Amino acid sequence: MSGAVVIGGSAGAVQALLTLLPALPANFARPVLIVVHVPPDHDHGLVTLFQARCAMRVCEAEDKQVPEPGTIYFAPANYHLLVEPDGSMALSADDPVNHSRPAIDLLLESAADALRSRLIAVLLTGANQDGAEGLRAVARAGGTAIVEDPETAKVPTMPAAGLALCPEAIRLAIDAIAPYLLRLA
Repeated sequence: MSGAVVIGGSAGAVQALLTLLPALPANFARPVLIVVHVPPDHDHGLVTLFQARCAMRVCEAEDKQVPEPGTIYFAPANYHLLVEPDGSMALSADDPVNHSRPAIDLLLESAADALRSRLIAVLLTGANQDGAEGLRAVARAGGTAIVEDPETAKVPTMPAAGLALCPEAIRLAIDAIAPYLLRLA
């Protein structure tokens, strides 16, 4: 895998993603891997919701699958989504991290280790600090760290925590993130 975009969010993230993801074209040059905190005990319906609104292909991530450009991969409910050193995805039922499974930090940290400067990470709205450590790991690995502006995020806790640990992160309003990704990719 030549590079990827990884996105994490919690409270308010589905609405934020409904702004961001439909703005990406079908031929977007990178795969997009996403962790959204959802209740672990039911089908969250994110694939169906976004497939109807996005030009990109949308699916649930599968273990050992190699992500392809032009495709959005959601972490399945109750599984951590990781990026392996060879660029393939891995699913894990290990203990929750930051009270969450899937955990944003695990996706961002594993992707940073695997992809280094070829990684773009986006931390969206949310009510806890999951993702802040991962965002810092992305920046330290030479990747691009982006944070939804806490001043306009539905719930500012998560993006504010990301900026506290990774002050060099690029701070953008939700409607500015997709155009920025298009310029980078």
